[in-house]
Amino acid sequence: MTLLFTTMDPHMNSGGILAGGLDVHIYRDGGWRALHDKALYIEPTHYGLLYTYTPFSALVFLPLLLVPWDLVTSVWLVLNLVVLVVCVLQSWRMLGYRVTPRLVVLSMLIGLACTFIEPVRTTLYYGQINLWLMMLVLWDFSRGPDSKLRGLGVGIAAGIKLTPLFFIAQYAAQRRWRAALTAALTFVATIGLTGLILPRDSYQYWTSTFFQSGRIAPDVHPSNQSLRGAIAHLLHDPAPVWLWLLIAVPVALVALWLAAVLVRRDEPLLSVTLGGLTACAVSPYSWGHHWVWFVPLLVYLIHRAQTRLPWFLAAAGLYLAVAAWTYTYTPTWVSVGTFLLPPWWPFHQVLLNIYVVIYLIVLVGIAVHVYRGRLKPAVAEGISPAATAVDTVVIPEKLPARPVENA
Repeated sequence: MTLLFTTMDPHMNSGGILAGGLDVHIYRDGGWRALHDKALYIEPTHYGLLYTYTPFSALVFLPLLLVPWDLVTSVWLVLNLVVLVVCVLQSWRMLGYRVTPRLVVLSMLIGLACTFIEPVRTTLYYGQINLWLMMLVLWDFSRGPDSKLRGLGVGIAAGIKLTPLFFIAQYAAQRRWRAALTAALTFVATIGLTGLILPRDSYQYWTSTFFQSGRIAPDVHPSNQSLRGAIAHLLHDPAPVWLWLLIAVPVALVALWLAAVLVRRDEPLLSVTLGGLTACAVSPYSWGHHWVWFVPLLVYLIHRAQTRLPWFLAAAGLYLAVAAWTYTYTPTWVSVGTFLLPPWWPFHQVLLNIYVVIYLIVLVGIAVHVYRGRLKPAVAEGISPAATAVDTVVIPEKLPARPVENA
């Protein structure tokens, strides 16, 4: 939190954490347009920017109209911080920890520390929805195997923003057919419901806007932290679709297989986290703030760091690599994040594609550990709540079996 407020003036318009809220005002404007039968995709919204989310999202954003325009930024910032802590807490629960006051305090402290990683910081600054979508997916994957609600969260998240559709494939790869079907039907229901309420905007989106990738930004933009963006960065030109698919499809298939193996080895958090990171990697365009899945990954590494030093070093390295380090190019331009550091810095090509590089390291690391049989639940390794000083002093009580799951 100290770094968050000292590396940049919190009131600076070009990046101050208290001076943002651009995207949440666009969300609110989308809800206003839906309520007043105004075109969502043909006319520009707040600050002349285009609305890019699904028509269903505009219905989801209707409650924002209850918040006065001048308070939207502050209210959304507070809500995002609450959701961040909930995501951290849910990550601990998926690792098998009981919810206690100490666990809540620990989750709040980790959440505050995570405000200085670039995906979270820019999510807070822009007033983005990434943390909410991650919360829905984490909640969904934490459901018990017999829960009839499993798949609902993924379907709703995909209805708001299409990227979570990847988790339907993940459910299928895990042979959780009912959850995959529930998620798919929920997603289709969001389309059907919105088609009835907003028929004009729905037709415009699914027949035209959906195919206009240029509405986001060019492939070569440094903020495109995806495999397609990495290809474009290396070629200094838009990435050929065939080349992107040639790389992205095998990567996605390998990640789906590994995620299924992780579930069978009782690693639900690492499995869903790998899915979230993969969805960002294989997406045609992923802004830096889409990679909020680094948060549960950090929780997982902290969990493992209680027993072995290399896991602590991995957590520290990840935090430093994705932190919101700032650099002032000019008095009117401030970069946030290692991938936006000046091009004359050493190892620029690595820094420019840092999230993709980290993702590939995580993917290969998981594959190696799975192959060698090293990734096993902490309980299987004989770890108890009293096994280490960290466990007894800092980390709340851990369950002796599978992670806590909702009925």
